[in-house]
Amino acid sequence: MHSVSISPYFCSILRTKNKQKFLSPLKKHRNPEIRAMRAVVQRVASASVEVDGRIVSEIGPGLLVLVGLHDSDTESDADYICRKVLNMRLFTNESTGKGWDQNVMQRDYGVLLVSQFTLYGFLKGNKPDFHVAMPPQKAKPFYESLVEKFRKAYKPDAIKDGVFGAMMKVSLVNDGPVTMQLDSSQPSKNASGVAEES
Repeated sequence: MHSVSISPYFCSILRTKNKQKFLSPLKKHRNPEIRAMRAVVQRVASASVEVDGRIVSEIGPGLLVLVGLHDSDTESDADYICRKVLNMRLFTNESTGKGWDQNVMQRDYGVLLVSQFTLYGFLKGNKPDFHVAMPPQKAKPFYESLVEKFRKAYKPDAIKDGVFGAMMKVSLVNDGPVTMQLDSSQPSKNASGVAEES
C-alpha cells in the first residue's frame, strides 16, 4: 500500500480552484450579462393607468406592454421591440376560429405602453439594484421616441402610454391569461440577415 503526501500549500491551491470552479456559474447566474430592451406583453380585455387618482390612459381589448430600457439600448433595439410587439400573433381569428393567428393591428385593438425600469432590477441580497437600467435623463427621450415609433408603425390613436417617471397604478384584465417576455437581443433580432417568420 502506497501513501502520497501533499503539501498544505498545494492543498490550499486545490481548494481555491475548486471553490472558484463551483462559484463561477453561480456568479454568472446572479449577475447575467443582459444587454437588451425588454418588454413584458400581456393580452388584455382592458387596461388603464392612473396617476394621482386620475385615469390618464386606457384601452379596451389589446396589449399592455411594460417596457424596460437597458443602459446600452439603441434605435435598433427599439425597432425590434416595436416590430415584434405589433406583429405577435396572440389573438384568435374570429372568421376561421384559428387560435394564435392574428396580431393586434389585424384586430384593430389598442396598445398601452408603460415604462418600467424595475424590469432591469437584480437582487443584491434582498435589496433590488437597478444599475443596468437606462438612467432617467436618458431614458425619458428614448422612451418617448419608442412610443412615437409605435404610433407611426400602427396608428396614433391606438397607442396609449403612461406618465414617465410618475407613480402609476396600472390596472388590467389579462385575457387568457397570456403573458410573454421579449428581449431585443434574441436570435430573431435578425443580425444575420435571415428573414424572420411572420
